[in-house]
Amino acid sequence: MNKIDLPELSKRESERVEWKENVADIEDVVKTAVAFANDYSNLGGGYIICGARETKDEHGFQKLEQTGLTSIRFKEVENRVLAELRDKVFPPIIAVIEEIPVSDDRRILAFIIPATGNAHNYRASGKDSSTYYIRIGRETREARNGILRELLVKKNQIEPWDRRINQSATIDDIDLLSLREYLKEMSLWDNNKPLEDYLSPTERLSVFVPPLTGKEALTENLKPRNFSLLLFSKDPLKFFQGAYTVVSIYKGFDRSEPTAERHQLIGSVVEQAKKAIQILNTETYTAFDKKDNLPNQLKYPIRALQEAVINSIVHRDYEIDQPTRITVFTDRIEIYSPGSLPRAINKDKFVEGKATPFWRNQSLAYFFNKLQLAQAEGQGIPTILRTMKEEGCPDPKFEIEEESVTCILPAHPRHTLIKNLHEIENDIIIGKHDIALKRIEDILKQDEYNFRAIDLLCEISNIKNNPNLVLNFLSSSKIELSKLNPSTLINIAEVISHIKDNPKVSEIATIISKHAASASLEEREIEKAVIALKKLHQNEEVIDYVKRIFVEKPTLSTNIILLQNRARATMDMAKICIDTGKSKDSSKMIQAKAWNRARVYLDDAERDLMKALDNVTGLVEKDYLMRDLDFLNRMKRMAQRPRKY
Repeated sequence: MNKIDLPELSKRESERVEWKENVADIEDVVKTAVAFANDYSNLGGGYIICGARETKDEHGFQKLEQTGLTSIRFKEVENRVLAELRDKVFPPIIAVIEEIPVSDDRRILAFIIPATGNAHNYRASGKDSSTYYIRIGRETREARNGILRELLVKKNQIEPWDRRINQSATIDDIDLLSLREYLKEMSLWDNNKPLEDYLSPTERLSVFVPPLTGKEALTENLKPRNFSLLLFSKDPLKFFQGAYTVVSIYKGFDRSEPTAERHQLIGSVVEQAKKAIQILNTETYTAFDKKDNLPNQLKYPIRALQEAVINSIVHRDYEIDQPTRITVFTDRIEIYSPGSLPRAINKDKFVEGKATPFWRNQSLAYFFNKLQLAQAEGQGIPTILRTMKEEGCPDPKFEIEEESVTCILPAHPRHTLIKNLHEIENDIIIGKHDIALKRIEDILKQDEYNFRAIDLLCEISNIKNNPNLVLNFLSSSKIELSKLNPSTLINIAEVISHIKDNPKVSEIATIISKHAASASLEEREIEKAVIALKKLHQNEEVIDYVKRIFVEKPTLSTNIILLQNRARATMDMAKICIDTGKSKDSSKMIQAKAWNRARVYLDDAERDLMKALDNVTGLVEKDYLMRDLDFLNRMKRMAQRPRKY
């Protein structure tokens, strides 16, 4: 009975299977076997199936074609592959063979390659050197650069890079003053111990990290380790070409801007991290926007920026000669870290902040944690995700390439919007009204409840003497006016009050008056609210609103604008009562009550006008009050002689 179920293998094990229908290239089979044995992706080995292939049926479903190999070809492939795995692969690989019948004269040859604890390399015929191969997805690839180093570290063929002794450096390259200061900061300094003792190849600052130095194999000369040079040397660039950080700040949305603020940070990686964070702290400024009636908002969470910067410096690949790059744009910050994501980390879990902790440079991570610059246990990415969400910022993005990982932190959308709104205000100031209107409309298509944009729409409507711009927006957007802030409601009321004989305006006016009048406003806003309500002929609301304001804010009881507008609203109510009193369609009882109510209204109006006159200082304002008073007196005379009407 066959141990391999080919149809099932075809359905479920695509990454672990290589299908070779005709076996045209024996060396290709050997390379794949080496890749499966190296098990870079932790798949547990794999299968090489010779004499079969995957295809699709007429409906597009997966289909397995089993052609098989002839007896002669079967033996040829088997013998040559096993010989290559034995003689040209180091250390040799022992494959398990399985023969699967297809027909009387054909068989499928299956090589079962188990994962091993070694890093295997293959020296093909005619080649001067051996090559390591790995499996990524369904492809067999040559392991190069960082991936090769990662494979060798994983198989314990070499030490992790940060722990290796640097052959080019000497103990003199360690800055002893910096070492002492950092050890004190990390509470690892002992006043009773000479500084030189900390450089002993047997002195461990922690069980989690090796000594700062080690002995060269042949000469036994004392040499610093790579992490020691990054942390405690004055010039890591002397040993590692990419050990610096570039911070660029653009005023626009991409690198096409003609100028940029540029900082090239050198020195120890700790100094670089601190300087980068200090520069970026200026990008975490708070937006103060009182018109939006929303809490003040950070552009970026400080903690998210710190974690992203530290991650890019601590977990990067220092064998790549590119610097860490931090690029600030108007709407985002991009933090580029050289070196691919370690294969031990699942990409999907990484971007979700759920990946198992893994340190490329574990010694660096330890010291940054002791310096309280980084968190332990892989909490950096979860912290970035959490703090961005808490501040209401869009989710960060991670671009994971073969040679780099880039973390992109989008700015809080409110900041980008505020910048756009300021630019619209400038357009209005310099007379670009049509451009400003188009930009306002674009914003309102995305956010109908953007109060500032609605305020600017009201401003444009007044400038263009076209209140229908606001009315059309209210009609087409179907927004709930009750959700707008009172100041914006008042601005809307001021604009649409110029539209006559439109039932939609009356409907909107009623809603505006209800909500604007119930809000707690400043004196100038209260004045605007009363004027707007009066223009919208909401006389009863004006009277009630001013009465409530005088109770709640006694200091405003002498406000001339409030007194005058309430007096005018009261006189308008008196006029309605007089018309009712004169109407022949009204009963005698209603007529009598109407005349009495008119006289009460007029008395109330007179008190407001006289009080306003007592407090007025300007001649123009006094003249208007006197005209209102003359009109009031004519109405009073009319109300005292009702029988003539």
